[in-house]
Amino acid sequence: MRLLPALLALAAARPSASAESHWCYEIQAKASNYTCLGPSQWGEDCQKNRQSPIDIVTTKTQVDPDLGSFSFSGYDEKRKWKVQNNGHSVMVLLEGEASIAGGGLAARYGATQLHLHWSEKLDGGSEHTLDGRRFAMEMHIVHKKEKGTSRNKKEAQDPKDEIAVLAFLLEAGSEENDGFQPLVEALAYVPRPKMNTTMKESISLFDLIPKKEKLRHYYRYLGSLTTPGCKETVVWTVFQERIQLHRDQIFAFSKKLYYDTEQSLSMTDNVRPLQYQGQRPVFKSQAPGQLLPLPLATILVPTLTCLMTGFLR
Repeated sequence: MRLLPALLALAAARPSASAESHWCYEIQAKASNYTCLGPSQWGEDCQKNRQSPIDIVTTKTQVDPDLGSFSFSGYDEKRKWKVQNNGHSVMVLLEGEASIAGGGLAARYGATQLHLHWSEKLDGGSEHTLDGRRFAMEMHIVHKKEKGTSRNKKEAQDPKDEIAVLAFLLEAGSEENDGFQPLVEALAYVPRPKMNTTMKESISLFDLIPKKEKLRHYYRYLGSLTTPGCKETVVWTVFQERIQLHRDQIFAFSKKLYYDTEQSLSMTDNVRPLQYQGQRPVFKSQAPGQLLPLPLATILVPTLTCLMTGFLR
């Protein structure tokens, strides 16, 4: 009979399987009417040592000559995309209509969805940081490795890059971003979790991201999903070029979306805390450009001109 009380106490102390799956962000865990597991309590792979996001210290990144330009397929196709409030973010369902290759990736990857992270603070909404700086928002375009497109069998079996995420940092600008406006307008139709809608206007993925020539500079590392189960199967690409949205467009995400069906808690600060980088290297692309640093080029060009003039005399 003594065993029964001990078992009951153990069961009470241990979260149930359903509670473990009920994860949330810190802002939700702190709300008095919420009972959910905040980031420090996330289970599955979330406590492992190759997690994301991280702070990218740009001076410590290593140049990788294999990180060239990306090849985008279907990114120019305009569609009225489906938009969903999944209870943690707003998601655009891409349904494998677009794909990427190149950029140092070992295979072709098909786009599955994009989603965003944000805050009511213009310096608090990105998950990744650059030299400790956080941005207003971060957009993730999530891709899955397409079978049969790897360059060799070893790469095809490598689980560390099963998913390729293109991460874009967003900041406040002085003008409205027309490419983003159809998504911003769709927010009003999905305020509560599990609500779906379709954009009223057609846009392409190229309408949302910087121009192709601006996508040559980026950072690359191996990490994880930033939501449970935090699987360590992601090859991350964080672009240096920022996307600009008007302040009103940024604030619309916090104002129009909610974490709960009662619309009592605004969806904001859906950001996972920074994770320990450990011994993982972070690489940067070597974009085509001028061969000399600008100050050195400024000095040498007039010098060479004078030398040539003297030689021609």
